[in-house]
Amino acid sequence: MCNHAAKLCGLLLALASSLPLRAEEATQPKPATLSDVLAASAPSDWRAVDAENTLYLELPAGRVIIELAPQFAPQHVANVKALVRERYFDGLAILRAQDNYVVQWGDPNAETADKARKVVSAKKSLPAEFDRALDEKLPFTRLPDGDVYAPEVGVSGGFPVARDPKSGRMWLVHTYGMVGAGRDVPADSGGGTELYVVIGHAPRHLDRNVTLLGRVVQGMELLSTFQRGSAPMGFYDKPEQRVAIKSIRVAADVPAAERTNLEVLRTDTATFARLLESRRNRREEWFHYSAGKIEIGNVSIPVRPAAPADTKAK
Repeated sequence: MCNHAAKLCGLLLALASSLPLRAEEATQPKPATLSDVLAASAPSDWRAVDAENTLYLELPAGRVIIELAPQFAPQHVANVKALVRERYFDGLAILRAQDNYVVQWGDPNAETADKARKVVSAKKSLPAEFDRALDEKLPFTRLPDGDVYAPEVGVSGGFPVARDPKSGRMWLVHTYGMVGAGRDVPADSGGGTELYVVIGHAPRHLDRNVTLLGRVVQGMELLSTFQRGSAPMGFYDKPEQRVAIKSIRVAADVPAAERTNLEVLRTDTATFARLLESRRNRREEWFHYSAGKIEIGNVSIPVRPAAPADTKAK
């Protein structure tokens, strides 16, 4: 009797699996992948990178493009642009490449008074800009899955941001590609004469301890592949190990024909919300399990070459 029942159940299951899907199941849209979201995006979902707040770091291997964040570190951004415009960085060097941490550049002779590069119109140091007052007018797309280091994390203007509504503060956070101003022990000992970029796992313990002022939007592969320094903290202990900086320029100062015009996906749109969901729940065929969560270090902002002006007008 039991064997007959088991056989009957098996036949019924096989029959059910061979039946056509119900109408509502057949018409249910397939969950979107990242490629689907980007393919369906509209021109209005993208914004041009502002040339006045973009730096071109020219290395022997190519160009690294850094988008600055004046809404979070206005004094440091202004000072770094002043340093760039007085050609402070030209001919200086990559000083440090610490595995799973940062690449740093600046003046190899900064500690030697008679050899140090002179700062002309900019400032050598500034008050720290570790955080700022929380501004509800700044667009903020909050991640739904929480964070270990802050009450809220999300993206604002294309930058990873943390917020604390109780204290009324918000700040940029250390994730892959973020650029900060190196300093000594005093909080106000940095001003942008030494800059670093995160090349490893998000070192979130640095949040609100260093002034972050921008992020790399193109060319990270040129920084993350530097030979690691053998001295403590990844510094190069031999001059020949350093890579010379050809120049750093504000993009607005570069002739239009020599610029790299990029567009960044806006992070205050429904398209970006769909993108986040596609990354929380991976729907590509390769995935057999979707995490259903995402943390700020895994949120990447798509960047693409800007369409020619005549194409946009059509």
